[in-house]
Amino acid sequence: MTVFRMSEAAELLGVSVDTVRRWVDAGRLAASRDEQGHRVVDGVDLAAFVRTQSADPEGREESSARNRLRGIVTSVVKDAVMAQVDIQAGPFRVVSLMSREAVDELGLEVGTVAVAVIKSTNVVVEKPTVIAASRGRSSS
Repeated sequence: MTVFRMSEAAELLGVSVDTVRRWVDAGRLAASRDEQGHRVVDGVDLAAFVRTQSADPEGREESSARNRLRGIVTSVVKDAVMAQVDIQAGPFRVVSLMSREAVDELGLEVGTVAVAVIKSTNVVVEKPTVIAASRGRSSS
């Protein structure tokens, strides 16, 4: 079973360690103590918590796309026909290529809030060996 230290859980969730501690103290996120007395979060509990936090926002249109990353537009590069829009969604940079007409119609410009909606018909999933080997802990 994989467990994460509070700092590791915070990094994975994109929040501060204090925020994770508050969630644990409030009973919103389950934690236990490891052999050294440090609080740790079970990977299964962390995944369940993340699922509850990612509920669909109210007022969105119905869609088959499930992957939505809300962020701020950090760059818009337009030419005569196409445009590149960069969105910073938490720790993630999402780059979208679209028509210039779409950018203009949506009013996308640096500093505006946008949601990157990703239809996951072609997603590569990797398991980083650094996190798996040194950060995730196993208990027998």
